[in-house]
Amino acid sequence: MKFPDSALSRACLLAATGLLCAAGASAQAYPAKPIQLIAQQPPGSASDAMTRIWADCAAHELGQPVVVMNKPGANGVLAINGLKGQPADGYTLMSIGMSQMSITPYTYRQRPYDPGSDFDGVAVLGTSALVLAVPAGEGLTRLADLQKLAKATAGGLNFGSPGKGSPAHLLTTALLDKLGATGTHVPFVGEGAGVTALIGKQIQAMTLVIGTAAAQVKAGRLNAIAVFDTQRSPLLPDVPTVAELLPAAADLARPSWIAIVAKAGTPAAAIARLGAATEQCRANAQYKSRLEAMSVVLTPSTPADVRAWAARDAAVWRPLIDRLGLASE
Repeated sequence: MKFPDSALSRACLLAATGLLCAAGASAQAYPAKPIQLIAQQPPGSASDAMTRIWADCAAHELGQPVVVMNKPGANGVLAINGLKGQPADGYTLMSIGMSQMSITPYTYRQRPYDPGSDFDGVAVLGTSALVLAVPAGEGLTRLADLQKLAKATAGGLNFGSPGKGSPAHLLTTALLDKLGATGTHVPFVGEGAGVTALIGKQIQAMTLVIGTAAAQVKAGRLNAIAVFDTQRSPLLPDVPTVAELLPAAADLARPSWIAIVAKAGTPAAAIARLGAATEQCRANAQYKSRLEAMSVVLTPSTPADVRAWAARDAAVWRPLIDRLGLASE
């Protein structure tokens, strides 16, 4: 039916009483349906846990379910491809780390994606210190012990990471280089699988987020050797920073971080709504306590900060990747 202008106005006004107005429906406020959130690490990982904590709180603030879908593999590249294959409408998001935003793409000679143009940032959620850990009971308690072992072992130290191009991969490689030692990188699908191998002594070292490392150290399964941060952590107060142990490694004192992104081209109104919901979550006591229990430092953030943080860290990591020859096909 075609309404005259005055009738159309009355029909739209009637929408307030529950009647449908087609013109109004086309401009329905975001979000009008559930949101899918892609997690680039497997269930049980620290990244996955942070993703789910944000999803729980954001769903409450947005008034729509936020459904987490794990898509691990290739250190986030599979998840990124999944996001890029969806419409840029704000109904598919992704949790993404410092690794995917400032390291991983530069470890490929042909970049699989562009962090500066493929994503619209929503917010940086928080940061976590990283810790170099080794199996307990092996007599390894100091960085000098690890250096000695690496130099005495054919092929160097076997060290793990959650995947090629992860902060764990790059930091451990760079530290061994500064020690004048070599190592063999053993990538895993997610941190949890690597931790299991480390405890089982299938690998000799791995860089872990501090929440994971501290729990295993306190359980007597791992020893912490060094913290990749500018100051010691209250969780592991007896563990020195890399700069304390090796001043030449002070540039490696960089925490990891997790952010939420959407596909590039997502409507600005949707990005603004998601950013506002994240700010509301930061003021939520339960949200804060859940992340702080994981030793995550919450970070005030705007959507623009995601690209800014990525560019800032890439300026450090890209030259290091080139110098260490970590780029491959």
